[in-house]
Amino acid sequence: MSRTAVVILNWNGKDFLGQFIPSVLECMPEGDVLYVADNGSEDGSVSLLRERWPEQVRLILLDRNYGFTGGYNRALGYLDREHAGEFDYYLLLNSDIEVTPGWLSELEEFMDSRPRCAVCAPKILSFSRRSWFEHAGASGGFVDRWYFPYCRGRILDRIEEDRGQYDTPCRVFWASGAACMVRAEVWRQLGGLDESFFAHMEEIDMCWRAQLAGWEVWVDPASKVYHVGGGTLPNNSPRKLYLNFRNNLLMMYKNLPAESRRRIIFTRMCVDGLIGCVYLLTGRTAFFKAVLRAHRDFRSMRGAAVLSSQEYSVPRPKVSIIRLAVGGFRYPSGKVGD
Repeated sequence: MSRTAVVILNWNGKDFLGQFIPSVLECMPEGDVLYVADNGSEDGSVSLLRERWPEQVRLILLDRNYGFTGGYNRALGYLDREHAGEFDYYLLLNSDIEVTPGWLSELEEFMDSRPRCAVCAPKILSFSRRSWFEHAGASGGFVDRWYFPYCRGRILDRIEEDRGQYDTPCRVFWASGAACMVRAEVWRQLGGLDESFFAHMEEIDMCWRAQLAGWEVWVDPASKVYHVGGGTLPNNSPRKLYLNFRNNLLMMYKNLPAESRRRIIFTRMCVDGLIGCVYLLTGRTAFFKAVLRAHRDFRSMRGAAVLSSQEYSVPRPKVSIIRLAVGGFRYPSGKVGD
């Protein structure tokens, strides 16, 4: 029987832990283990965990905030060292997620039945509007031809109500880091997350690298969770915009084929520039500056980026985010609906 280590990465999320850990523990299959990796919190998170769940929750204490990427790399590195071979899967779970009965066993059975599946996500719905998809992942993630991410159930900031229209399992481009199951051997093969990202886009980069190594990424909507969202950075934060734009360019630089890398990135940066001009003309100066900083820092960071080996090809999507925004959801090939 497969075993999973569910790992919640926490940084000053005491209230979320108190609210949502009970549902995680209640829905844990026998043999699976819940860990909380604490990124140097100062809000009493560790004391809460020790007082309320001294036996049920295992702690991994980090000395400071290493971000999403560094925190998970250290936490899962600890599991690889101290519990080598004990777990088949690692489940990355945000602290602001409410899970549902059967969600974890469903993902385990799904991945057990698909040995080439490296990463699998549940359907992610909004905690506050429970019949609507949530921004971070919805029912599986894709990218457009310029590598802007979108989802089944979310295009840009337009979110759909869940009416069962995306309930079929589906191969996708990326799974949300808010809740995703990763095959432990693949995590080790890929070397975890890219710590230069710090946070945002790192899961898309990991999923892209997995596909370049011959693995698959899926969403299994029969597994369902509810996500608060914006627990670390709100969606309208210039800091979040900066990380998304910078890391998207880094991801493209690392993973695109050498023969098309410069051309596609140049065009994408031109598109970013137009978006920045819209921010400037509409008085959102902080967002305009965030785009400029993202491009500047991408240029300074790309020299240290580790380029992915191109063992397998990953076709470039055909659809554009503009077509998606106007005409609604399409798969990357241009296909409409399942």
